[in-house]
Amino acid sequence: MSFADIEVDVENVRAQQRPRSNIVEVFYDLVAPEGGVYDVSVSIAGGGDAPALSTLSGDFGPDIIPGRNKKIEWDAGADWVQHVQSNFVATVTATRSDADTGPSKGMVRVPGGTNSGTDPDFGSYSLTVESFYMDRTEVTYAHWMRVYNWAVAHGYSFEYAGSGKGNSYPVITESWYDCVKWCNARSEMEGRTPAYRVGGEVYRSGLGSPTVDLDGSGYRLPTATEWEYAARGGLRGRRFPWGDTISHAKANYYGCPSGYYSYDLSSGFHPRYLDSISYPNTAPVASFSPNGYGLYDMAGNVWEWTTTASGSDGDVRGGGWYDECRCCRCGNGNWNRVDFGAAEGFRSVRRR
Repeated sequence: MSFADIEVDVENVRAQQRPRSNIVEVFYDLVAPEGGVYDVSVSIAGGGDAPALSTLSGDFGPDIIPGRNKKIEWDAGADWVQHVQSNFVATVTATRSDADTGPSKGMVRVPGGTNSGTDPDFGSYSLTVESFYMDRTEVTYAHWMRVYNWAVAHGYSFEYAGSGKGNSYPVITESWYDCVKWCNARSEMEGRTPAYRVGGEVYRSGLGSPTVDLDGSGYRLPTATEWEYAARGGLRGRRFPWGDTISHAKANYYGCPSGYYSYDLSSGFHPRYLDSISYPNTAPVASFSPNGYGLYDMAGNVWEWTTTASGSDGDVRGGGWYDECRCCRCGNGNWNRVDFGAAEGFRSVRRR
């Protein structure tokens, strides 16, 4: 099924002015039998004019869950100064949030199969996976906060609130546990079955040791094998997602002095993102070209958690903005404490 095949209807749109105020209330029903989340937009016109809508609040924007009696509020007194209009028309539209409409949106289907070859640094390898869907980019701070805010209002608790340099930058400063719970919350937001459980119950709080359903429809972190398979992007036996050398034209990382690594063609921090005043030096997601599967930033920018954990440590992949090129290699893995990730981010996957 393609996103174009998914039925979504905006029904029963009605608007009214709140008594004795300048607030206009727009109500609507978002009907989507297949579930999912949606981008909702609203326009208002009256007397041939289309006013600015800078004071909207409520159920509009990205990642709106289907339901009845959704509500949008608009401060007409602030946006439509000195304008008197007794009749106006409100139009509400919705499109699938995870539709494939841009580099920073949606998921990519990673085809199943086997990628085997000889890595120039790690030797022979063989990676076999079933097909799965993976976030096109690292989870942005904006996406993190949308799910996080929903989660804390629905019984979830997190160790850290997460942070980001901006809405389009990857989220960081969260624990492995936080990312796992976030994946469960995202699943519940979209009407999917959560992948992580503790004692048979949906994992929503604490520092438990959850089991994970790798084959379900719920969101989760990728396995280490899935992550490396996806990072290679269909190429065999190469050091990085695009080939065997790396430079600042390809990724956000720390280049070693000339000659230190023969395959490193840049030196120092990435000059475009080096900001001594505003830490961290992350780049907005999708700032570089994608790999063969359409995945962005599989090398550099931030380390990415996988679902693989052992005791107090979790597996991370991809390297970060402050790491040497060797950390950005497809076959490289590292371990980090699961209770906090100062510069770790993540992307989620699901089997179907």
